[in-house]
Amino acid sequence: MTPILECRGLTKKYGRKTALDNIDLKVERGQIVGLLGPNGSGKSTLIKLANELLTPTSGQIFIEGLEPGVETKKKISYLPERTYLNDWMKVHQLIGFFSDFYEDFNKEKAYDMLKSLNINPGDPLKSMSKGTKEKVQLILVMSREADLYLLDEPIGGVDPAARDYILRTILSNYKEDGTVIISTHLISEIENILDYVIFINQGKIHLTASVDEIRSDKGKSVDALFREVFKC
Repeated sequence: MTPILECRGLTKKYGRKTALDNIDLKVERGQIVGLLGPNGSGKSTLIKLANELLTPTSGQIFIEGLEPGVETKKKISYLPERTYLNDWMKVHQLIGFFSDFYEDFNKEKAYDMLKSLNINPGDPLKSMSKGTKEKVQLILVMSREADLYLLDEPIGGVDPAARDYILRTILSNYKEDGTVIISTHLISEIENILDYVIFINQGKIHLTASVDEIRSDKGKSVDALFREVFKC
């Protein structure tokens, strides 16, 4: 079966700085994957390349065998590290916008998630706290029936209660045979929901393994192994 995401000799440079260094990687379908590394390790660069927000310096990246483009955007639901929604828009307007733009957007699922959080669809974003805005953005992303969800630091900068909600939302709402890739440096917070991990640092892949393999072969938690590998 074609991997949901594949990199072949993928390199990205910004001037003299190498953000990704000749990486080879395959991610199979139907799992929750942790893209784990310190800040500045290349996680966001990889996710942006998959979304065609950046272009490779050399090498290739594929989404279900296709290079990033119009067709792959239909397969990917992307949560960027920073909120990009317009403050003047009301939540129901955003839902309408996403519904018009993405054929796989599930409005019923979006409104159900809003109700569970007591978020009024008629409220404008500008009236909300930073944490609530981030929850709205996550609801929009997870309401798509996508093949690949790319979530860039979804739990960074939010309080522990909000982190729990975000992780529950991810677990409960991604497409059954879809793949979720979560970029984070907060390993202990998400370890219990992961099936597979990718350790990345200074633009290089240091390890790829299933969580079960790490626990059985290494006798360690993912967090403990990460700290050992990266001496943090």
